[in-house]
This record gives sequence, structure tokens and C-alpha cells, in this order.
Amino acid sequence: MIYWHLFWAFFIANILGYGGGPATIPLTQQQIVDHYGWMTNEEFVDMLAVANALPGPIATKIAAFTGFQEAGWLGLLVATIGTVAPSAIAIILLLKLLNHFKQSPVVKGMTLLVQPVIAVMMIQLTWQFSSVSFASIGVWQSIFIGLVSLIAIVWWKIHPAIIIVAAFIYGGALLPYFMA
Repeated sequence: MIYWHLFWAFFIANILGYGGGPATIPLTQQQIVDHYGWMTNEEFVDMLAVANALPGPIATKIAAFTGFQEAGWLGLLVATIGTVAPSAIAIILLLKLLNHFKQSPVVKGMTLLVQPVIAVMMIQLTWQFSSVSFASIGVWQSIFIGLVSLIAIVWWKIHPAIIIVAAFIYGGALLPYFMA
């Protein structure tokens, strides 16, 4: 039964996650944490941070990690298939359909209406992750890391993966001394 649950959880999150990887994260989090209870919210945040530091699509990394954690190598395969195959088939079919109707006002309106929904979902996810960060390392440390990261990405043009690695190092090497 675990294999069906792994397939279905990632199938649902990736079919409904219109807008790419970032749009699927809140849906995947709901499936993994809230619906099936495979991880706590804190574990999901940690797993997402590591997944963001690695190259490749975020949804497949989340599926592979969760599938392996819950059911070994076969679970990894089933969860990854649940993530990739249905989306690939759906996108091929939808692109053919959308290409045929790309000038339609209905299609243009549909695309415009989905964007605010994705924005709200991302804001909700940011709020939940901030709450986890505030609870685990404190408000001031969280704000400090966030501001330094923002400055490094926007003004200094440092790649986000480098920022994530630097935050890991800060959290592992320096933060314990501030928390003591």
C-alpha cells in the first residue's frame, strides 16, 4: 500500500502544481507532512533546503528522497515515476492543445488567473518556513540570515546555491556558539 500512497501523493502534487517546481512545493508539503505524516514540517524544511542546494528539478529530488526514506529503492522509483511520468504526458498533451488555442482569450485569461493563486501559495509556504526557522534558531538569527542572503543575491549577485551552502556552514559551525 505504501507504493500506491507514494505514487498518488506525488502524482496529485505534480498534476495540480501548475507553474513548475515552486508551485508544487506547497502541494507536496501538504501531502508529505499533513496528509501522510511521512515527515514533520521541520524535517520537510531541512529536506527542501538540501534539495535546493543540489542541481536538478526540485520535485524529483523531493520525491526521490521521500520515496527512499519510506520504502527504499523501489519507493524512490515509484515516487519519482509518480512525479515525472504523469506530468510529462500531461504537458505534451496540454502543449498541443494550448498551441492550437494560444490566441484564445479564454486560455490567456486562464493563465493570468492562475498566477495569483501560485503567489498566495508561495507566501503561505514562506510564512510556514519562517515560523519553523523562528522557533528553531530564533527571530534575530533568522532575520540576520535572511537579510545577508538577500543582500548577497540581489546586490552581490552570488548564486543561491552558494548562499545555501554558506547558510549550512553558518548553521553548523557558528550558530551553535550563538545558541549556547
